[in-house]
Amino acid sequence: MPNGLKRVFIGLMTALIVYCLFGFLILPGVAQRVVNQQLAKYATVPARLERIEFNPFALNLRLHNLHMGEPDAEQLAFERLVVDLDWDSLWSRSLHFSDIELIGPNAEVLFDIDGKLNLTELFELPSNEDTPAGDKEPLALRIDRLQLAGGRVHFADQRTQEPIDVSLDSLDFELLNFATRSDDAADAVLVARGPDGSRINWKGQLNLSPITSTGQLEINGLALKTFWPYVRDMAPLALNEGQLSLKTAYQLDLSEGTSLQLSDASATLASLSIDSLKGQPLLRLRQAEIAQTSVDLQKRQVTLGQVRSQALESWLIREPDGQFNWQRLLASKPEPQPQPTDTEEQLAQDEPKPTQEGDTSDQPWRIVLRDAELRNYQLHLADKVPEPNVELELGPLDLDVRNFDSRGTAPMELKLTTEVGKQGSLLAEGQLTLTPMQGSFDVTLAGIDLRLAQPYLSPFVHLELRSGLLASQLAVELTGVEPLAFHIGGSAEITQLHTLDTIQNRDLLKWQSLQVSGLDYSYPNALQIEKIDLNQPYARFIINPDLTTNINDLLVDKPSASPNQETPPSEAPASQDEPDVPFALRIGGIQIAEGSANFSDLSLRPPFITAIQDLGGSIGTLDNRQHNAASVDIKGKVDRYAPVSIEGSLTPFEPLQSLDITTRFKQVELTTLSPYSAKFAGYRIRKGRLNLDLHYRIQQGQLNAENEVVLEQLQLGERVDSEQAVDLPIRLAVALLKDSSGTIALKIPVQGDLNNPQFDVVPIIWQTLRNLVVRAAKAPFKFLGGLVGGDETDLSQILFSPGSSELDGAARGNLGTLASALKERPVLRLEIEGMSAPAVDGPPLAEQWLEREYQQTWHKVLQRRGDTVPADPAMLEIGEDEKIAMLEGIYRSRLQQQPPSEWQSLDEEARALQLRQAILSSRESSIALLRRLSRARAASIKDYLVDNAGLSADRVYLLDTGITETVQGAEVPTVLHLEAE
Repeated sequence: MPNGLKRVFIGLMTALIVYCLFGFLILPGVAQRVVNQQLAKYATVPARLERIEFNPFALNLRLHNLHMGEPDAEQLAFERLVVDLDWDSLWSRSLHFSDIELIGPNAEVLFDIDGKLNLTELFELPSNEDTPAGDKEPLALRIDRLQLAGGRVHFADQRTQEPIDVSLDSLDFELLNFATRSDDAADAVLVARGPDGSRINWKGQLNLSPITSTGQLEINGLALKTFWPYVRDMAPLALNEGQLSLKTAYQLDLSEGTSLQLSDASATLASLSIDSLKGQPLLRLRQAEIAQTSVDLQKRQVTLGQVRSQALESWLIREPDGQFNWQRLLASKPEPQPQPTDTEEQLAQDEPKPTQEGDTSDQPWRIVLRDAELRNYQLHLADKVPEPNVELELGPLDLDVRNFDSRGTAPMELKLTTEVGKQGSLLAEGQLTLTPMQGSFDVTLAGIDLRLAQPYLSPFVHLELRSGLLASQLAVELTGVEPLAFHIGGSAEITQLHTLDTIQNRDLLKWQSLQVSGLDYSYPNALQIEKIDLNQPYARFIINPDLTTNINDLLVDKPSASPNQETPPSEAPASQDEPDVPFALRIGGIQIAEGSANFSDLSLRPPFITAIQDLGGSIGTLDNRQHNAASVDIKGKVDRYAPVSIEGSLTPFEPLQSLDITTRFKQVELTTLSPYSAKFAGYRIRKGRLNLDLHYRIQQGQLNAENEVVLEQLQLGERVDSEQAVDLPIRLAVALLKDSSGTIALKIPVQGDLNNPQFDVVPIIWQTLRNLVVRAAKAPFKFLGGLVGGDETDLSQILFSPGSSELDGAARGNLGTLASALKERPVLRLEIEGMSAPAVDGPPLAEQWLEREYQQTWHKVLQRRGDTVPADPAMLEIGEDEKIAMLEGIYRSRLQQQPPSEWQSLDEEARALQLRQAILSSRESSIALLRRLSRARAASIKDYLVDNAGLSADRVYLLDTGITETVQGAEVPTVLHLEAE
């Protein structure tokens, strides 16, 4: 080998050895020492790099085990960093890394309570004020492959009330073909896993010149509880569980502003459970999914292609202060913003504000929802303002939404189906446009329980809603909101309505069904109803003792407002400038079937109570815009048997314009009117029936009325003390007014001008009746006797001798006179009340009884002997000796006791006297004997009137016998009564 070649070879080998020694041994050691020195100088925490390896031939650099932080609290570390630099970096004027591999990186990302990030505090670097401002061309850098493997990131944030602690146990990242000065995009893949099984996958392309990126992002099983403290600081909501999964394609472009687009995005929210901080349930959601979704940040638009949600359960509560629980929980808490200094304000004013074409930052976000289906929702509604609290369950609730656009220029389709309470249901389907606010819906209600309104009624009325169900089929059309205008058409029905007056604890108003058909309501001033069908209605009306009514009592007394209290805006009087548009009301007809009512007048003593049953009929068209008369045809019964009818026509909105009504009452039992007769006539009504025919005609305010009153078989009852009763002989006047058939017929015409405030119909009718009674009033019994030429003898009683029922001559004469008078007054009848007086009638009745006992006892003795005896024991004549012998037996049998032992010492005559006196004393006060005598006296009077005076037997009545203490001298009177047939 030539020497020159040897020297070249030796030189090259020497250079190679030196290069190897420097590259493999010297440079790594020096570099490691320099790196650790710099770390010690600038790092704020203990930092150390354990080893550096360098391959000068492959330009391969390896850094091993970087540790920053305390041994038990490392903040930044990795196991190995491998960097392969390509040789073309020496002549291509760019750094070209063929491979960069980071193994086992570990990072602690910590925000302390003051908001400081630990990574920004790891180094204290000197300020670089000499760096010229302005845009610099990015460093020429190419990386064929960058890989991060086995990474771990721990994130903690103590700024929230409840600290956040999140870990990614496995973080893998790969970047291919990255270049800072190339238009070609780099491919990247990121895979991260959490300890709870959550996973983040990202695959896309990245370009730095300009900064753009496209790709796919997928998040699976992310536990919401991990980041929930951020939500809790904004709203006091406690998350029990919930998972979020997300998948989307995206496009990011930062070349001109910020442009971000998400496409074909889908998300799933599952097992969501939210409570209040006090543990009250607020929200439960089984699953919610969105798909076919896109987001355009530059256009500020979100398009939700498909939304599906299952089994959401929520609690909505109005608290006692009137606020809703969600409203209170979600109330915003604005944070104080730092005030800019004067210099900052001046710079902000002087700085020009660039405007970009197509800038939409000031535009509101547009949200488009193509198709949403919400299924099996459950809403728990509660209102704690009224007492008792109101609770209502809505669900299962299904809601469909189609073509929603927040701009509101196109109609969206809505369909809502839900159950309401235990038996109600709601179906609403239609379209709604937001701008302008317009829409049309078909609404169907069924079985809505009206008792829900009870707590809202109780503060105002003493009324209890026992039952009531609402159903309807309505077409609702909203035509505007400013001013509000809408139209409702269809039909509605309220069934099984039952209300209770809680003061009287009695039924107030109820019906089986109220059907409204042909409903046509235009807010605010027009209502048309084709027909109203009222089935089995019932109402109760009461006049209280103080002349108020039960309707007045229903209203709950409210404390009067203070004079200084301002009127709420909602209660302020309407402005006089507002147009006064009359409300148009038209009802095509009203049909009533099987109605009933109760009327009570408690101001009377005794109270007046009556009932109306079988009420039915029809009322014609009612229209307040036209003056056509409405037909009326209503029939019913008073107290079940007395027919009543109302027929004719009237103009209900102008009753003085035209009216022609005929009201008829047939066979009304007058006993129901007894309280009124007691109050105004001073007598109760014992019996009778009323036929009333009232025909009232009004034309232009002129009244022409015909009142026909027919009283059949009227009988006045007991007298009643009343301050308002007329001081007239009502009973006799009634009897004298009756014709031969016992009927009183009165015709009372009334005419007058109803436009005259001095004209009143009721006083005119009352005065006419009073005049009739006065003309008919005559004398009582004494005057009745004078009608047939008799003297002024009192015929109201017949006198009898003590213990006797025989009529004497004076009694027979008075009875003859009375019979003649009664024949002149066929409507009168005589009632005989047989009387007896114990003080006068008792002793002779006892003597008569003892005589009959002698005869009956002796009759038995003779029969036992076999002697011949008469058929009637009264035909026997008994001697004194036999009577004395029978006294002791009568004493024992009738008094049921033995004679006193001290009577044994008396002689026979004295002993017999004692026995006889004891027997008579036991019978002197015998009610049976006295009543027998009373009946005999009454029978004697009737027998004489019928057999001797020729009076019809059916006009003489025997009343129940009585006992009296009143006597006239030595005679006992039997009372006679006159009554009408």
